[in-house]
Amino acid sequence: MSEPITELDIDQIQKRIPHRPPMLLIERVEEIVPDTSAVGIKMVSIGEPFFAGHFPDYPIMPGVLIVEAMAQTAACLASVTLGGETDDKLVFFATIDKVKFRKPVRPGALLKLHIEKVSARGPLWKFAGHATVDGVKTSEAEFAAMIVDPER
Repeated sequence: MSEPITELDIDQIQKRIPHRPPMLLIERVEEIVPDTSAVGIKMVSIGEPFFAGHFPDYPIMPGVLIVEAMAQTAACLASVTLGGETDDKLVFFATIDKVKFRKPVRPGALLKLHIEKVSARGPLWKFAGHATVDGVKTSEAEFAAMIVDPER
């Protein structure tokens, strides 16, 4: 019997979700409890392409990208939970609710994306998430996603 998956490195993440730089927004997923929760890690670097325009004199990570990083962490949690059932599937946002941005995320931050599964019914999964830097909450959101076959 194999050991349960409790962490994903960048190579394992890229095997589980289709995102690639510059839209791959997590480098690691840790503290994975299948069917329950996970913590994604984003090392925020001044070299990120979005900082060139957001904002040149006071760079902050766009809030929508923080929510996307939460969703990528949630997709990894779903993938670990479902195993091979998610191979060759895509995960699309269905809803994004109760989003709050509390503190800007600046270059040099280690962003932690705390995700909890709220429910799953068929291909629709609901999650609650929040992001922290140095233990301080920077943002939060509730969201739902559909796991679907790509239309090719």
